[in-house]
Amino acid sequence: MSRHTIRPKTELIRSAGEPARRGPVRRMLRWGGFAFILVVATIFGGFLRFADSVTTLKPPLAPHADAIVVLTGGYQRIDQAVELLQKGAGKRLLISGVHPTTTPKQIRRMTQASSELFSCCVDIGYDALDTIGNAEEASNWIHARGYKSVLVVTNNYHMPRSLAELAYVDADTQFIAYPVVNSDLKSSNWFTDPNAVRVMLAEYAKVLLAGARNITGLGRHAGLRSESVAGQW
Repeated sequence: MSRHTIRPKTELIRSAGEPARRGPVRRMLRWGGFAFILVVATIFGGFLRFADSVTTLKPPLAPHADAIVVLTGGYQRIDQAVELLQKGAGKRLLISGVHPTTTPKQIRRMTQASSELFSCCVDIGYDALDTIGNAEEASNWIHARGYKSVLVVTNNYHMPRSLAELAYVDADTQFIAYPVVNSDLKSSNWFTDPNAVRVMLAEYAKVLLAGARNITGLGRHAGLRSESVAGQW
């Protein structure tokens, strides 16, 4: 009789049919795939929510605040802000982020507003280079004049990030959104327009980056208001 143990035939069949144990690398790849799908789904769902909130933004019916701030980026925004000032929606207007070569006279001519209105009630801000700079510049202006509520005029797709940046640097002021509707987003089927989709995706990506930066505090010191942000970004 052989000294080797003879295993039953049924046991040999069962062991041959059992799958090989999954190694740690395979398990990591599997769970990594699940995590990737979850992240993609979360980002896509967030974009849909962002797009819905942006395209349904509407200005208040009777806007009124202590002052008005418009973030430059298009003449349509400035026209709307000056119109609000003329109607008495705010006592004073800050045009933030104006290019250094643009003069107040050029802006006044573009808006067809009176020189008296610009002389008494319009301030031009040249320091801001981006939305972060707009928030810093606006906050300095607001606190220098003691305002408590401010109408924020910018494009609807730019509004969520603008409000987030303003609230981050100035939690004491009430910011009221007055969105200017982008012409590409007026149609309900804007998602069929490549230009509109590109604008929305780019802005959504900036919103995510701004949120991540604000959470971690990178590039900022909470509670500090700089006198100027020129050249920082």
